[in-house]
Amino acid sequence: MLEEKDFFNETTELRTHTLVCPHCGQASEFKVNWVIRRKRAQLPRNADERDRARFAKAQPYMVRKDDLVACGNVRCRKRFEITTLQTLAFL
Repeated sequence: MLEEKDFFNETTELRTHTLVCPHCGQASEFKVNWVIRRKRAQLPRNADERDRARFAKAQPYMVRKDDLVACGNVRCRKRFEITTLQTLAFL
């Protein structure tokens, strides 16, 4: 039986998001790391029927890698947790 990672090509990407610091209340642009998993063109050779069914249902998705960001305000600079962005998003 194949693992999920055998169905996808994995890359990392920086995406820019506007987040608001909960400490100072200032909105800023932050670069957040995402792991993007795109479905491969074809199934590996050693797949059985269950793997073929799982591969047919597989969808490309991205997972947020960063949980904390530092505030961009010079006076604040506190780290805060990203709560407004989902941790998993389907493409």
